[in-house]
Amino acid sequence: MAYDVIAVYPGTFDPMTLGHEDVVRRAVQLFGTVIVAVAAGHHKKALFTLQERVDMARDALSAFPQVTVEGFQGLVRDFVVARGAKAMVRGVRAVTDFDYEFQLAGMNRHLMPEVETVFMTPSDRYQFISSTFVREIAILGGEVDKFVSDTVQHRLVEKVRSLGRE
Repeated sequence: MAYDVIAVYPGTFDPMTLGHEDVVRRAVQLFGTVIVAVAAGHHKKALFTLQERVDMARDALSAFPQVTVEGFQGLVRDFVVARGAKAMVRGVRAVTDFDYEFQLAGMNRHLMPEVETVFMTPSDRYQFISSTFVREIAILGGEVDKFVSDTVQHRLVEKVRSLGRE
């Protein structure tokens, strides 16, 4: 086991799902420190602000003392290198995820050859969950309690209510 290795788990986490939490749970068994890097996500229209997503992730992952959560803007490469990480964790749910992640890993290998990408799959009970689906279900008034932690669900309900979409 690589307990002295720092790993970064980047994503937009809009919102953080039980699948994301499961990947973190698995990653902390392999790495001494896991940094959950919440991306500003300029290429996506996020429901939550960067700070809201960071706060949700911190709440959801508070049981893991070896996990820190930080927001970032710019290239994930710059974030990973600045933290001295030697691994980047990527969650993969299906073949379609793998195709994209495989290409991304190849690009990242060129940008930071000293960092390994580690693909992790969530438990089979979480493999179908995506933040996009969770947001859409919540906005349309559906129940999301089986897909996110209680704290995330509360914030999601409040956000949808504040947007007048309940």
